[in-house]
Amino acid sequence: MIVLLDTSTSLCKLTFVNDGKTTDHEWQADRQLAKGLLGYVQQTLAQDGLTLKDITGIGIYRGPGSFTGLRIGLTVMNTLADSMAIPIVGVAGDVWQSDAVNRLRAGDNDQIVLPDYGADAHITKPRK
Repeated sequence: MIVLLDTSTSLCKLTFVNDGKTTDHEWQADRQLAKGLLGYVQQTLAQDGLTLKDITGIGIYRGPGSFTGLRIGLTVMNTLADSMAIPIVGVAGDVWQSDAVNRLRAGDNDQIVLPDYGADAHITKPRK
């Protein structure tokens, strides 16, 4: 089963692609994303009779979007993919979900996905 995740806004979007069936889930995460994302994924899988061990690939929206949302979502999914030795792909654009599924089915694996915030980082200079 393929898991697709978008944390670019405060509305976390999770999709499962399993045997040609797609199931969409949404969670208004707001400021609870870091604390609750992994639990939300596990709980939502359980509602569909699945566990983390059923995941065969991860597709994640890499941006642009919320700095913190992307950072948290990518960190959790990169960690899951690495620890479970499953492929992960990062995709952007309006049809990111189908692009992610196609890439995973083609055997692609980015191994680690980095965010695309949509702008250069604004790094402040040290005060001293």
